[in-house]
Amino acid sequence: MLRSPELSQSPVAKLIFELSKLPGIGEKTATRLAYHILKQDESYSQALAQALLIAKRHMGLCMHCLTFSDQNPCAICANPSRDASVICVVEKSSDALALEQAAAHHGLFRGVYHVLHGLVSPLDGVGPDDLKIVELLKRVTGQTREVIFALNPGIEAEATSLVLSKLLKPHGVKLSRLAYGIPMGGQIEYTDRQTIGKALENRMEIH
Repeated sequence: MLRSPELSQSPVAKLIFELSKLPGIGEKTATRLAYHILKQDESYSQALAQALLIAKRHMGLCMHCLTFSDQNPCAICANPSRDASVICVVEKSSDALALEQAAAHHGLFRGVYHVLHGLVSPLDGVGPDDLKIVELLKRVTGQTREVIFALNPGIEAEATSLVLSKLLKPHGVKLSRLAYGIPMGGQIEYTDRQTIGKALENRMEIH
């Protein structure tokens, strides 16, 4: 495990420590990234730091779907041609982006999205109340025709789907989930567009 920078005053150690906090970035990758940054001109570091600050200051959550966006509501929710009666539920904003790119490529989905910002995971202390489920229930009205569960296959996704199903079934809305074209343990954001498109096209109704 990487040591806290407080144990070392080296600027490089501090940079590596902060980079290692990023998801999917271990100590070795963080070290490689840190030295890559150090090899660039100072203008590169300034541009990188500025881009991070600008994104942090100007990106917020869409008032409807809760995805990260620089406008509120986001471009999809603000588009009157989208079918708001079909809601695609995803774990994180990057999943919505991947699905949208695949859907645009195949022309399969014209609904809207809802970002949960996580999955139910009792082992990690994450329960239903920690997710954006209440916000989803508020969006489901008599006009809602279908809610699609587009969650990365796994135990946490199954637990989350079970919770959502119990809460949504009394609303009488059709519930479906992506077909298992996406492998167990796979990540939507890293899955190719054709596979995502097929998973959307062959989604299964949840009974």
